Amino acid sequence: MSEDTEATSTMDDAGAGAWAEPKGGGDGMVGSERILNQDEIDSLLGFDLSDDEVSERTGIRAIINSALVSYERLPMLEIVFDRLVRLMTTSLRNFTSDNVEVSLDNISSIRFGDYLNSIPLPAILSVFRAEELNNYGLLTVDSNLIYSIVDVLLGGRRGTAAMRIEGRPYTTIERVLVQRMVEVVLADAREAFEPLTPVSFTLDRLETNPRFAAIARPANAAILVKLRIDMEDRGGRIELLLPYATLEPIRKMLLQQFMGEKFGRDNIWESHLATELWTTNMEVRAVLDEQQVSLQKVLDLKVGDTLMLNATPDSLIELRAGAIPLTRGRMGRRNHHIAVRVEAPLSPHARKAVTRIA
Repeated sequence: MSEDTEATSTMDDAGAGAWAEPKGGGDGMVGSERILNQDEIDSLLGFDLSDDEVSERTGIRAIINSALVSYERLPMLEIVFDRLVRLMTTSLRNFTSDNVEVSLDNISSIRFGDYLNSIPLPAILSVFRAEELNNYGLLTVDSNLIYSIVDVLLGGRRGTAAMRIEGRPYTTIERVLVQRMVEVVLADAREAFEPLTPVSFTLDRLETNPRFAAIARPANAAILVKLRIDMEDRGGRIELLLPYATLEPIRKMLLQQFMGEKFGRDNIWESHLATELWTTNMEVRAVLDEQQVSLQKVLDLKVGDTLMLNATPDSLIELRAGAIPLTRGRMGRRNHHIAVRVEAPLSPHARKAVTRIA
C-alpha cells in the first residue's frame, strides 16, 4: 500500500515539473502558445498613442472605422473649403481690423456622437440651418478663439496673451461678439458654396452644452472641417461639422472632380449618336386590317381560300414601327409603287418612344 502511494506521488511531481517548465528553453513560449507584448497588441488593435491624427488605420480599428463614409468620395468639398479659407481670411481681417491668417488643418469623417464627446469644454456651439438643404450643421468655437476675439474687438494690447477665466459661463458681451463672428463665417460659407449651388446658412442658436446641440443621431456620419485662425500671437480653432444627411441633396454635385463636370455626358458623343440615329433605317409596316380567328381555321386554310377584310379602298391604314403605332394614312399608287399618304400627325405613343430614344 505504501509502495503504491509513493509511486503515485512521484508521478505527480514529475507531471507538475513538466507543466511548470515552459518548452523551448524559456523564450516566452508556454506549450505551443506565445504571449504577445503590449506593442504587438496595440498593432493588432490598430491603436497608436503617438499619433492620433493618422488617417490610415490598421488592424481591428480600421475594420470598425470602415463603416464611415470617407469625405474623399466627395472631392468637390475640398475645393469649397479651400475657397472658404480664402474668403474667411479677408472677411475676418475686415471684422477684426487685425492681421488674420486662416488655415485648413484637415477634413475628416467622424460619427456625430464621437464628435460631441470629443469637444473640449468650455466652448460655444453654434447650430445653423442650411435653408435650401433643409437640415442643420454645427460650428464650434473653442475657448482660445473666444477670448482672443473678445480681446481684439475690445482693444486689447498686442503681444499679450488673452486672459482666460475658467469656471464661469460666458457673458452676454462675449456671446454677442462670438455670434457676430459666426455670422461672418456663415456668410463666407454661403459664398463658398455659391458656384456649386445656392445655400443660405442662418444661425439658429448658440449653446454651451453639447447635449443641447444634438442635430443628428449619435451613429450618423458627418464631415468635420478644422480651421485654424491666427491673429499674430493670439488665435484659436473653429470646427465646422456637416452631417452627411445635410449634404445628401447636393451629393451629385459634390462628386464632381472639377466645377461644371458633366457626369458621363460628352457633347461630341451626343452629336455623333444623334447623327447616326437620324440616318438609321427603320422598318415601317402598313396594316390594312386585323382579325382574330381561331387556330383551327388557320390550320384549315388551303391554297385559293379567300380572306375577307373589313376594309374598303377609302379606309385608313395604320403605320407601325414594330408594335408602336406611328400614324394613319391612305393607300394609293405612285408610278409603279404602292404608296401611303399620311393623313394624321404622329401619335402620342410614338412621341414618347422618340423621347425615350433621345
